[in-house]
Amino acid sequence: MEFRKTLAGLALALASALASTLAIAADYPAPKEADWTARNFRFATGETMEEMRIHYTTIGDPSGEPVLVLHGTTGSGASMLNPQFAGELFGAGQPLDARRYFIILPDAIGHGKSAKPSDGQRARFPRYNYDDMVAAQYRLVTEGLGIKRLRLVIGNSMGGMHTWLWGVKYPDAMDALVPMACQPTEMAGRNWMTRRMLIDSIRNDPDYNAGNYTTQPKAVRYANVFFGITTNGGSLAYQKQAPNREAADKLVEQRMNAPFTADANDFLYQWDSSRDYNASPGLERIRAALLAINAADDERNPPEFGIMERELKRVKNGRLYLIPASEETRGHGTTGMARFWKAQLQAFMQANERRSP
Repeated sequence: MEFRKTLAGLALALASALASTLAIAADYPAPKEADWTARNFRFATGETMEEMRIHYTTIGDPSGEPVLVLHGTTGSGASMLNPQFAGELFGAGQPLDARRYFIILPDAIGHGKSAKPSDGQRARFPRYNYDDMVAAQYRLVTEGLGIKRLRLVIGNSMGGMHTWLWGVKYPDAMDALVPMACQPTEMAGRNWMTRRMLIDSIRNDPDYNAGNYTTQPKAVRYANVFFGITTNGGSLAYQKQAPNREAADKLVEQRMNAPFTADANDFLYQWDSSRDYNASPGLERIRAALLAINAADDERNPPEFGIMERELKRVKNGRLYLIPASEETRGHGTTGMARFWKAQLQAFMQANERRSP
């Protein structure tokens, strides 16, 4: 009995020490999670949901300057709370110091703990797109949280494309915009072709059964690993990690054996939602100062196309920071590591002071 008490005491002490260590490492207020219900939500397809759950996480005091942080495809607001991103941005003295800013991290429709196909509707869930996701975020901010104007909207990958749409659809809703790892133009080239193959590989798996599967289709895991290696990670970084066939095989095996719990319908919907994205026609409507951040080795948004430079000419207060490629960058995943661009964000925020709501 005494031995058990001792073990219990040690476990409690270790847990307490771990929590303390994490708090020091994070150096920002504890995140808070909540749900808000958007009523009578109408999708771009014309479908409606009487009640749609939007989950979100906040950091800091609601009286702070509001900052909206938008995640990438298959992620969630909570997935941004890692040392490489939040640990570089939300702490004391960092660019988005949560003592000054009120950080809002919503789970997009179909992601995280927000309403999604796996809640029960499966393939009967409305076929949402990026416009729907941004409309839901806007309603959460304005109706759910009562915020009239955001200090900043910043997003990564899918969240970056959402950021472009925020600027186009709600030009008076924010002071500043930082879209990352994306372009404002429609899906095209390798970016869409690989997404199309990802989607079709799941739909065409006999086990998918039009979304009415009893076990998760095996194609989902293979499609996820293949797409990830093909469109994310950085060529220089992969060559350093896998300089020979044996190392490359080992890396593939590690990816294939890693825990993977995604639901096929959720996964398919998440990637399909980018199908008609295109912020380009409305770029002249953007009024906020804009800092686009991309990586030179981004497999999905190659800078050699010159698309970003061309489109930014249409944005009055827009500019680009392109992160140089190296063995330390991770291609499309580079912007998930804030150390590569937080100095530019800090300078951008200081140069663009808050406007009155």
